[in-house]
Amino acid sequence: MDFFGHQEAARRRTALLVAYFALAVLLITGAIYLAAVLALFVERGDGRPFTAATLWDPGLLVLVAMATLAVVIGGSLYKINALRRGGPSVAEALGATPVASDTGDLLERRLLNVVAEMAIASGTPVPGVYVLRDEQGINAFAAGYATGDAVVAVTRGALETLSRDGLQGVIAHEFSHILNGDMRLNIRLMGVLHGILIIALLGQGLLRSARFSGRRAGRGRGRGMAVVLLFALALFVVGYVGLFFAKLIKAAVSRQREFLADAAAVQFTRNPDGIAGALKAIGARLTGSTLAAPRAETASHLYFANGLSAPFTALLATHPPLTERIRRLDPDWDGRYRSVPVAPPASSAGTAGIAPVAAVPEGAAHDPATAEPSMALTPEDAVARAGVPTPAHMAYAAGLLSALPPLVVETARDPYGARAQIYALLISPDQTARRHQVAWLEGHADPGVLRVFRTIQPVVAGLSRDAYLPLVDLSLPALRRLSNGQYRTFRENLDRLVAADRRLAAFELALLRVVQRHLDRHFADAAPAAGHLTAQRLGSACGALLSALAQIGHADAGAADAAFRAGVSRLDLAQAPAFTPDGAADLSTLGAVLDRLARLGPLEKRKLIAACTVTIARDGRMTVEEAEILRAVSDSLEVPMPPFLPPRAQASADRPKDQADAASGDRRAAGPWG
Repeated sequence: MDFFGHQEAARRRTALLVAYFALAVLLITGAIYLAAVLALFVERGDGRPFTAATLWDPGLLVLVAMATLAVVIGGSLYKINALRRGGPSVAEALGATPVASDTGDLLERRLLNVVAEMAIASGTPVPGVYVLRDEQGINAFAAGYATGDAVVAVTRGALETLSRDGLQGVIAHEFSHILNGDMRLNIRLMGVLHGILIIALLGQGLLRSARFSGRRAGRGRGRGMAVVLLFALALFVVGYVGLFFAKLIKAAVSRQREFLADAAAVQFTRNPDGIAGALKAIGARLTGSTLAAPRAETASHLYFANGLSAPFTALLATHPPLTERIRRLDPDWDGRYRSVPVAPPASSAGTAGIAPVAAVPEGAAHDPATAEPSMALTPEDAVARAGVPTPAHMAYAAGLLSALPPLVVETARDPYGARAQIYALLISPDQTARRHQVAWLEGHADPGVLRVFRTIQPVVAGLSRDAYLPLVDLSLPALRRLSNGQYRTFRENLDRLVAADRRLAAFELALLRVVQRHLDRHFADAAPAAGHLTAQRLGSACGALLSALAQIGHADAGAADAAFRAGVSRLDLAQAPAFTPDGAADLSTLGAVLDRLARLGPLEKRKLIAACTVTIARDGRMTVEEAEILRAVSDSLEVPMPPFLPPRAQASADRPKDQADAASGDRRAAGPWG
């Protein structure tokens, strides 16, 4: 799977959607203009014949065009603005509710576990997790503008019916949509459809008003009411015809992406039976994948499977036929849907109702004693890894969560605990700096947070270094639930803890950049950057970033300059920027540079990731600290970068599944959430 190629394809689909939208508005404008001309002709009723000259009224055309544009574009912008919070807006509109971090429902705890594993494996922030509790059909969706505001929602029917493998296949399918840039397009489709629907709703309202007014009008107003009814009917018909064609566009855009997401889910999990089993369960279930939510149709292109009753034409189907999807995954399927045993209710489920985490291939588990201090990495390897979690990454994530103390994982899911844990990750090994940090927290941290901090800090101090960033990602959903006042206090404390030793370590830089992107933006209610600029246009920003990266791991000025020049050579710039040792020395400057570079097009980001890799790993090897920086930079560019695993872990996971399972023996163990 080529992450950058899929992102570029998604960008082209967005451009195509804009073109279709413009064409639809043009045709709707023309149809409404003709209806207006006909209505005025009937209203005039002076006996003059209807000729070609009657059709041409420049003033009326301008008026109709302006009114149509105002209604359609205004309706689209209104809908997009209503969804500005991204994934949470969509989930809540469909009746989904968030899963509490301390939920006692074992099926929901299993869902939290599976989503967290997939997020850690793919290098994305852990998304918000929602459940459609009143839906008995088997379905799911991912929604959001970018990874920072993404949510994954699953129906209650899916939780109660699917095995852990089946649920993992569904979640992997949804993560494919997150990684491939489909979510932003999906929200724009919702906006486009709403804008066109406004025309039909306007006609419907005029019809209702005209009928009511007609009953009360005198005979002298009969012709006028007939004209209004005629124009209202035309608006109604034009709007729904336009909506019909808009749905055709939505269905065509959606169908092919489902095959790609199915294939990606198999690639991520190396288990075609998981997602195929989920699709077979849909076919065997009486309620199938149908959703009962009143607004289910507006988001029909988001779902894992068709959430509506079958359309009267296959052209309007947002998903390929179930049988075709299954046969692509399981060519030997006999075509029969067999009933699937339903999991026991959560209230009586017990631990037997929750399957253990995936087997951990040898060498992939989180093992501080055997962690390698550095690994070889080429720019081609880094580019190939982007957005493409492998079975080794899935096994690594499962092993990491299983190896972490349960207290650490549970604490990360709670708003009080998440703050305490982030503080604990920043406590310096230097005694003087540590005294200043603890003193500051005792004077400024929330008392409840401080109590958790005192409990969790010794536990966090014993964790392996490579668990730090996954813990930060794991804490993000809980931190998003803070109030604005709580977040301001948390943010000030964070800055003070980092500044205590008067130096910005690699992990601190990575942590602060993650916070800037995924929390500062969330609390400022700011939309993620979008664009398709070139490195040529942003050459100075590229130079500032590579200058900063060249100084990480290269204390010697000459080595840093050589690393910078090696990175710049990968960008093919007409005029190479100069090396600036202090060009992005502070976090605010570097953050502004990365925000600009986030507007690069996907193929330009591919080149920049390669350049960053060459610059950081100039000696051909990458340390844990350097890997954290590269992953933080990648995240800033909206390029999910899975964890960098040692070759032995990757090779182990690439073995046939039965061999890997045999090698892992009985190391299958329940994760912290079941």
